[in-house]
Amino acid sequence: MSNNNAIRRIVWPTVTVMVSIAAHVLHPQILQVVQPEIDPKAIRILSGAASYFSAAWLGGRLTGIALEHVGSARRRVPKLLQELVSATLFIAAAIATIILVFGQSMSGALAGSGLVLAVLGFAIRNALADVLSGIALGLEAPYRIGDWVEIDSTTRGRIVEIGWRTTRLFTRDDTYTILPNSQIARQRLTNYSAPRRQYRSNVQILLSHDVPVALAKSVLTEAAATPSIILSTPAPDVKVVSYDADGIRYAVRFWVPSFAEDVDCRDAVLSAIDVAIREHGLPPPHTGFRLSGDTQSGSLVSQ
Repeated sequence: MSNNNAIRRIVWPTVTVMVSIAAHVLHPQILQVVQPEIDPKAIRILSGAASYFSAAWLGGRLTGIALEHVGSARRRVPKLLQELVSATLFIAAAIATIILVFGQSMSGALAGSGLVLAVLGFAIRNALADVLSGIALGLEAPYRIGDWVEIDSTTRGRIVEIGWRTTRLFTRDDTYTILPNSQIARQRLTNYSAPRRQYRSNVQILLSHDVPVALAKSVLTEAAATPSIILSTPAPDVKVVSYDADGIRYAVRFWVPSFAEDVDCRDAVLSAIDVAIREHGLPPPHTGFRLSGDTQSGSLVSQ
């Protein structure tokens, strides 16, 4: 955000604060000159309320500008956090105005409305749970706009909006998913964009005992380094996972640029492994290949 744009956003709130404070402090002198018959108490209350709300307005704008400067272009601060700060400031301004208007009688008015608040809270408990969860998510910031996340191993997508009650995701299949914040708060969440976009994935392959481990590692490592879509640094590697009755299981590990390319990277690596196995004449898995449903690992195993 440019400095000129930031200044334009705080001009009117600043002017409003200055004018309302000046009216609150100087209203007796102004009324004596302009309209002596006007009740000074009414002007004092109105100018005080204007001062509270204009200060909340200015504080919300300043907080929003500060948070936007803190976030980067790729990982912006959630809009929910800015709205939460603004809402808190305006609630504080409303309480201050009530105290200014009613004075000591405010406690009696609040006590009389306790039953109404209890009934209303029970009626909106589900929505309230979503809002409170949204506040908690906004404060903890486990994800931000643009992050690729997986929720409870069932929902995967890119965060496009974080609201008071819901979070909206756009999946790799171009579908729009809306989840209540309370549901997200109760489930396991994996963020594939934090602390950085690239991460390590792997596919598994089961080869015959007839293939020496050293040869298998050499062939699989060379094949995994072939696709240009994966990151060359760190370089791919191969580890022995288990020594099974049907063969030796290997994990081919490689680094993915981002979650958006995860499927394409695994497809390229598996295709390169298939080509390498055929070119070197290695015994393939007995009856075919199967790709695991796990996001982080695919498998080439015998059926």
